[in-house]
Amino acid sequence: MRLAMLARNAGLYSHQRLVEAAQARGHTLDVINTLQVHMNITSNQPLLRYGGKTLPLYDAVIPRIGASVTHYGLAVLRQFEMQGVFPLNESVAIGRSRDKLRALQLLARAGIGLPVTAFAHKPKNAESVINEVGGAPVVIKLVEGTQGMGVILAETEASAKSIVEAFSAANINILVQEYIAEAEGSDVRALVVGGRVVAAMRRVGRAGEFRSNLHRGGEAEEAHISDEERDIAVRAASVLGLNVAGVDMLRSNRGPVVIEVNSSPGLRGIERATNADVAGEIIGFIEQSAAHGQTETKGLKG
Repeated sequence: MRLAMLARNAGLYSHQRLVEAAQARGHTLDVINTLQVHMNITSNQPLLRYGGKTLPLYDAVIPRIGASVTHYGLAVLRQFEMQGVFPLNESVAIGRSRDKLRALQLLARAGIGLPVTAFAHKPKNAESVINEVGGAPVVIKLVEGTQGMGVILAETEASAKSIVEAFSAANINILVQEYIAEAEGSDVRALVVGGRVVAAMRRVGRAGEFRSNLHRGGEAEEAHISDEERDIAVRAASVLGLNVAGVDMLRSNRGPVVIEVNSSPGLRGIERATNADVAGEIIGFIEQSAAHGQTETKGLKG
């Protein structure tokens, strides 16, 4: 098969591993800089141009679209979809996952466990929003953020109120969530590919850091997850319509709660922690699915 990957940095571990896995299975994988693609939107003949040339018709496309270029990246991915190219993750599904509020609403409707979360536009009374999630300490998140950026722990009522009011004054939308103290600065990421968990790791934040993201100095080890955690991870990916997803969960006193579903999860941490061939699993899924011309998951539309 001839595959394409939308990625701005071909040298990243995740992207190199996907190229290696594709080549090992006899496929070609062209890495295409998302921002250097331009589109010819014409009836019955949607084209993509790159480096002054028209891109060929690929069998499948792997979107590795950075959060900072989501809008343009999804437009490019939609153009591939218009050509009938199989997307590893569909544009509409990625859009859902990147909008934290929308993702939480869909997961909540499906009955998936979540931290108690409040959202309001320019709340006149910050205290009411904070009390909605049980009071301080609370976690305050930007509606759009990644790799732990835009996530703040407010340990007191006064600090939480100040942060909420500051974001409100700046017209920035935020989520306020309960702080799951019993998680002790750790979380579990389950990597879902084609409706099954292929690897799982437990991430622990560095000393003094409540965020466990590896990009923020956290450490990872292989996680042995429960049947309940496995089921929740698979369901969360399906609800958002994602074929490949990193589902992040906290182990709370009331069971696992999902804090984020990542549509473009990194592979370095989880492959090194578990010795799993996640890249190979992804390419294998593409082999099975692109040949049938349809995605395996059946998430909500829109």
